[in-house]
Amino acid sequence: MKYILFLVAVVVIFLLAFIASSNKKGIKIKPIITMLVLQLVLAFLLLNTEVGLILIKGISSLFEYILKYSADGINFVFGGIANKGEGPFFLNVLMPIVFISVLIGIAQHIKVLPIIIRFLGLLLSKINGLGKLESYNAVASAVFGQSEVFISVKKQLAYLPEHRLYTLCTSAMSTVSASILGAYMTMIEPKYVVTALVLNLFGGFIIANIINPYEVTEKEDIIDIQEEEKQTFFEMLGEYILDGFKVAIIVGAMLIGFVALISLINHVFAAIFGISFQVALGYVFAPFAFIVGVPASDVVKAGTIMATKLLSNEFVAMMDLAKITDTLSTRTIGIVSVFLVSFANFSSIGIITGAVKGLNEKKGNQVAKFGLKLLFGASLVSLLTAAITGLML
Repeated sequence: MKYILFLVAVVVIFLLAFIASSNKKGIKIKPIITMLVLQLVLAFLLLNTEVGLILIKGISSLFEYILKYSADGINFVFGGIANKGEGPFFLNVLMPIVFISVLIGIAQHIKVLPIIIRFLGLLLSKINGLGKLESYNAVASAVFGQSEVFISVKKQLAYLPEHRLYTLCTSAMSTVSASILGAYMTMIEPKYVVTALVLNLFGGFIIANIINPYEVTEKEDIIDIQEEEKQTFFEMLGEYILDGFKVAIIVGAMLIGFVALISLINHVFAAIFGISFQVALGYVFAPFAFIVGVPASDVVKAGTIMATKLLSNEFVAMMDLAKITDTLSTRTIGIVSVFLVSFANFSSIGIITGAVKGLNEKKGNQVAKFGLKLLFGASLVSLLTAAITGLML
């Protein structure tokens, strides 16, 4: 049954992408099939083999140590605020972002990270049917995040046509930044975080190849990466510490606003219609939850979490998922967890538009024009990742 559902899910996802395609005749089948097969192989390795288990345990252990070291700094500054064993969400989940940001900064400063990103980008460009810049941007997005990544290609922005800009933005919205992986791993199982991170990378290319197919000439495909101004080691440390803190504060502020707003809407909606707004959306999303492999008994609950993520952000949805895990099957938890690991939500349209606009106003206005199409594509990436996970569980 799960094989049939997977085929149905792939057909539905690809059909929705095809309907939105800006160049239906230009769709390249070979790279799409190649990357779909790669996704299946990688998902199987990560979720169903000893090698995958060892890899995920290794990554999980690394982040456990990072979070442990983060806690030393957090306790020094905030010790005594929290009750024993009851550290608040902001301290336990968001504050470690500061330390992880520092580690990324060090890797960037010693030139290890740029080499890795360039190598992976060039490797991916051989199989994805897109340009080297698009491939670089997808890998860089998974490291720097959906807004910061555009700084590294700001020299290119003015020369990018709208179709290439769309692909760059889709990659940025479909992935998540390395600085918040530790935060996710405190809320959902690390194996689902790692699986989603890998599958979304290829999923972004697949959906972009359907919604937005095009050819890139060798002349157009020059990777001119913006080099950071030369900084001393301690200047870099100060910058990345502050950047990490800003991310934590921004995520915290968004959570306060979204959780409060959803609470208000739910209360008003329940008073009028007898059910909360989130549950109503759960029924709308239930068919999508079903085709990606969620058991019929869980589809409304799963659909509710998926809708919450789309309307607010992944943190709010992960918090809601944690509240009902005891009532869901292991299979449902896995499928919904991977769906949540991306920046595909309405607020991200504003974040990406603002980031690009800050570097090039004209290009920022272009992003604003295709904002909903961008969210549509990134959401299909999340659904494809969920469907593949459903096949493997």
